[in-house]
Amino acid sequence: MQLFVDDLTVIDFSYLCKQRGIVGESWIVDVLLDGSLNEMSMVLDFAVVKKQIKAIIDEAVDHKLLLPMQEQALSLKDSPHNEGHQTIDFESEVASYYLQSPACAFASIDCLTITIPDVTEHLTNIILAELPDNVQGLTLVLRPEVIPTDYYHYTHGLKLHDGNCQRIAHGHRSKIQILVDDKRDSQLEAQWCQRWKDIYIASEADRVSVADIELSAEAMSNLTPDHQYFSYHAPQGRFDIAVDSKILDVVDCDSTVELLADFILRQIKAMHPELASNNVKVIAYEGVAKGAIVNG
Repeated sequence: MQLFVDDLTVIDFSYLCKQRGIVGESWIVDVLLDGSLNEMSMVLDFAVVKKQIKAIIDEAVDHKLLLPMQEQALSLKDSPHNEGHQTIDFESEVASYYLQSPACAFASIDCLTITIPDVTEHLTNIILAELPDNVQGLTLVLRPEVIPTDYYHYTHGLKLHDGNCQRIAHGHRSKIQILVDDKRDSQLEAQWCQRWKDIYIASEADRVSVADIELSAEAMSNLTPDHQYFSYHAPQGRFDIAVDSKILDVVDCDSTVELLADFILRQIKAMHPELASNNVKVIAYEGVAKGAIVNG
C-alpha cells in the first residue's frame, strides 16, 4: 500500500557552492510512503505525515546553510568566541565567505556538492528512522518551482525574527513581477534578477567594523579590503558574516520580503525618473507561493 502527499512543504535554505558561492534556494517536497496498514487501517495518518514529517524536514534543513562536507574549500570548526557556535571559512570561485553562527544554523551533508539527490538521501535516512515499523519505504521528491520568467537567488538573515528566519545565511529562490501601469515590465524584472543573482542581502543597520566581527583566527588573517562585515544578536545566539563586496547588496532596511518589495519600488523610482508619474507595482516573492505587494 502507498500513501502520498504532494506539496507537503517548501524548504527555504542556502548552500555553499564552489562555483557560485552562497546560493539561496527553495525546493518543494512531495512524499510517498510504502507500508502495511496499521490498526487504524492506514499506512500513516495524514495528520502525522503533515505534522511529523514536515517537522523532521524543517529541523534537518529548513532555513539552514547546507554544507558539503567533502569540499576541501570548506572549514567548519567550533567557535572560539561563543559556546554552542561554529565558524565557517569558505573559498569559492567567486568570493570568500566567513561566518559565525549557532550550530543549529548549519546542516552538514556528506557530499562534495549540494544536489537534490544528496539532500534527498540525507533527509530519507533521517525521516525513516523516526517512522513506525509498518512503514517500510519512503520516497521523497525535492523539486524547484517551475518559473518560466526571470528569478533570483538571495541569502539573508532577519535579526528580529524569533524563529529560524533569524539565521544569517538562509535564503530563497524567488520570482518577481513588476508592473508599470498594470503592464508587466520584463526588462525591469530581468534587471532585478540579474542584480540579485546569487546575492547576499545585508541590512545597513547590522554593519560592524572589522574590530567587532567574530570569526575564526584563520578568517581574520584572510580578510581583504573587499570584505564587509555584519553581525547581530538574536534569540538563538550571535550571528556574524564577512562578505565580499561584489556579491553583496546592502539595503537601508531590514530584509523582510515586505521591506524588500518596498526597497525595489523605491530603487526603481529613483533610477527611472521617467516613471515618476506612472504607477509601479512590485510583487516580490519569498520562495514559493508567498510574498509581498507594494504600489507607488
